[in-house]
Order: sequence, then C-alpha cells, then structure tokens
Amino acid sequence: MQDAGSRIVGKVLRRPTLVLNRSWQPVNVATVARAITLVWNEHARIVEPTDFQLYDWSDWAKLEPQANELFVQAVSRRFRVPEVIVLLRFDRLPNARVAFNRRNLFRRDRFMCQYCGAQPNHDELTIDHVVPRSHGGKSSWANCVLACTDCNHRKANRTPDQARMKLKRVPEQPAWNPMFWRDMVRIDSWQKFISDAYWNAELQS
Repeated sequence: MQDAGSRIVGKVLRRPTLVLNRSWQPVNVATVARAITLVWNEHARIVEPTDFQLYDWSDWAKLEPQANELFVQAVSRRFRVPEVIVLLRFDRLPNARVAFNRRNLFRRDRFMCQYCGAQPNHDELTIDHVVPRSHGGKSSWANCVLACTDCNHRKANRTPDQARMKLKRVPEQPAWNPMFWRDMVRIDSWQKFISDAYWNAELQS
C-alpha cells in the first residue's frame, strides 16, 4: 500500500501544466510529469508566469519552492512545480473543432432543458431535434438541444413555433476549445496565456 507521501507526490505529478507552442499560443494541457520530461529532454522550456522568463531544467532545478508553493519531492531535494511550458519547435495549432456528441451537447446546454430551464436528473433529460427529423431536421449543433421529458412530450413532433415553445438560446456549435475542457483544477497563472474571452465565454456545457 502506498504511504501518504507517495500519494501526495503522485497527485502533484498528475497536476495540469499548460503547454504553449513556439509562438506562445496554448496548444495542450499536460501533466506535471509529462511537462518535466519535455523540459528534461530539451523539447520545451518552463515559463515563469510572473515575469515570462524561460528556464531549462538545470536552471529551474536551482530555484527553491516558495512558502505554500507546490513542489515535487525528489530523493534529496524539492523542485518547483511548472505551471506553464513552451515548446521549442512546435508552432502549429490543434484542431479546435468541438466533436458533436452526446457528452458535449450536455455540456453545451449545461445539463439544462432549453425550453423551461429545468435541471433535472440526467436520466430525465432528452435530446430534442428543434426541427423534427420527420420534417427534415438534421442531427447537428444547430438543430439539437436538451429538453426535459415533460417539454419533449409537450413539443412532440412539432417545431418550437408550432408548439408555442420558446428556446432559451439559439443552438449553435460551442465556441470553446475542447482541448482545454478538463474536469481539473484551473490554474490562475494560465489567464496570462488564455484570453479572458475563453474563460468568460458561454461554454454552454
């Protein structure tokens, strides 16, 4: 059985680190363990968010963790936890298209009925085609919304106008980048590299 110290080290190494490309654009989120490996192998540098200074591993290892700062415990010393790294060669951007699937649809609509605004249990939410498939409606971001079972039954095989039911918002493809969607800790220093528009956007998820 692992002791408490081993569990803490494991948790720290699984903590997220923001990855920037060579142009300092966010392209991924890696674990601390992966980030350290990239820096150790000279594929990346650690970014100090306070002053944007770059560090290779030898320079970073000389820095002492500050009071109340997370650290990685090695055999004989402690190392600061990198929050942001920048890749030395990669300059492309990832595909930011959000996959159209049940999971992302639930997240876009915030697990909320788009007709009455209720947030029932997941098993009481259904996917409604705004324009019914029998009327030529497609399964797409622009034509699918969450609806509680009561509203879905009430709307039946009709459009919202025909059923006299108004949508809370116009359905559309989410504007957020799926690469950064994680059920994880949000790191405050990342705000310097990811625009406020990202954090404050209507994630509809």
